[in-house]
Amino acid sequence: MAFQLPELGFAYDALEPNIDARTMEIHHSKHHNGYTTKLNGAIAGTELEGKSIEAILANLDMSNGGVRNNGGGFYNHSLFWKVMNPEDKGSLSGELKEAIEAAYGSEEAFMEAFSKAAATQFGSGWAWLCVHKGGKVEVCSTPNQDNPLMPGVTCQGTPVLGLDVWEHAYYLNYQNRRPDYINAFFNVINWNEVSKRYAEAK
Repeated sequence: MAFQLPELGFAYDALEPNIDARTMEIHHSKHHNGYTTKLNGAIAGTELEGKSIEAILANLDMSNGGVRNNGGGFYNHSLFWKVMNPEDKGSLSGELKEAIEAAYGSEEAFMEAFSKAAATQFGSGWAWLCVHKGGKVEVCSTPNQDNPLMPGVTCQGTPVLGLDVWEHAYYLNYQNRRPDYINAFFNVINWNEVSKRYAEAK
């Protein structure tokens, strides 16, 4: 079964004013759709066909650029849409909050660390909150469409929160003001979803 472009779960304009409708439409229907189509093409007729995206990435030959770039793009964006919600966002609480406070001291310090990871990622890439076995969390970043599931990536663990800092994610509205976009992202994080992913990953 070929990979399908996932639904957003909300309207393109639902995250305004934090993320504008035109950016969301282009990002989902063009960029993510392109990664999905190219991933299907890259695995067609190979032993990777029919495997889950997690299995493909965990055992990836990192020299296979077609699967690395498009598989990463497919997975990363699929997570990105899920960890945002315009309405039922919840709050940082419970075991996830405890793990974040154990690692970073406070919610504010975590936000600073995550913002720094996103702001200082040179060029295109992603900022992540990852979970290690046992529940310890870590903030890190990866270039391009790499992610912590891939072998040999310096940032390891199961990603439960990700922020796209490719320019296509924010340039129409924020131009070169990446920090403003990062700050706006905190307004739309779906903590209910992140907490659920944390419980499953630990």
